[in-house]
Amino acid sequence: MVQKPVRVGDDATMVRRRLVTTLACVFVACAAPRLRPLTPPAAKELPVPGEAFLLHGHEAFLILPPARTRAVPIPWVLYAPTLRGLPSAAETWLFERLLAAGIAIAGIDVGESYGSPDGCALYDVLYEHLVSDRGLSTRPVLLARSRGGLMTLAWAAERAERVSAFAGIYPVCDLRSWPGLATAADAYGTTPAGLAAMLTRCNPIDRLAGLAAARVPFFAVHGDRDLTVPLAANSGALAERVTALGGTVELHVLPGRGHDMDLGFFQNEALAAFVQRHAR
Repeated sequence: MVQKPVRVGDDATMVRRRLVTTLACVFVACAAPRLRPLTPPAAKELPVPGEAFLLHGHEAFLILPPARTRAVPIPWVLYAPTLRGLPSAAETWLFERLLAAGIAIAGIDVGESYGSPDGCALYDVLYEHLVSDRGLSTRPVLLARSRGGLMTLAWAAERAERVSAFAGIYPVCDLRSWPGLATAADAYGTTPAGLAAMLTRCNPIDRLAGLAAARVPFFAVHGDRDLTVPLAANSGALAERVTALGGTVELHVLPGRGHDMDLGFFQNEALAAFVQRHAR
């Protein structure tokens, strides 16, 4: 076989082509969404052992129960808010109860999204990943602490088929109550007046009909001295509206308690039993 001689110009052309190809591959690799473990010291600290990872650039976590307790698919709770420092040591007692019952816990940091469409889209990403790739069940229990109520209820409003129950520890249910429309408006890409005009389409307390129709049960524990997230405008209003819509709700009011770290909120037997019952 006769080999074609390689000229210097041909060689330079080949080098340029290889360089262009390599750069194109690097660009694609960088542009594509990546799921990779976090590395210290960026790893999220969890109150009990679990896995922290990045999902579309956002910190997420998954805490699995012991292998001997796992059902197929694995029941789980979607916890919110997954902000810096949350979940905290305060959730240790409840998380250990759930894990012992074979229930996983997961969450993703959606920032101060206040239930906005952007935050809900990230919950969709987490949900699809956990259900499709991790073997978790299709209907988690939503477990909300404070502002997590806005986040989970907004996500659930149009996804009732993906929710088995809602449980909240002094959950925020009304944007007007906290953080207020002036603060929340930016997360929704509008002005306070614009947000006020579309409250019926985005305020969780005004979007409960679908969940009630789907027979999604609710639970909330709230203090009657809560000045940050007032009982009447949040868990109280939630209970009234769900009941009026024909749904079921358990409201446990702690006398004399505010928006605090009382064990009545975080080591609540009724809350643990509710989550376990509906997650399974």
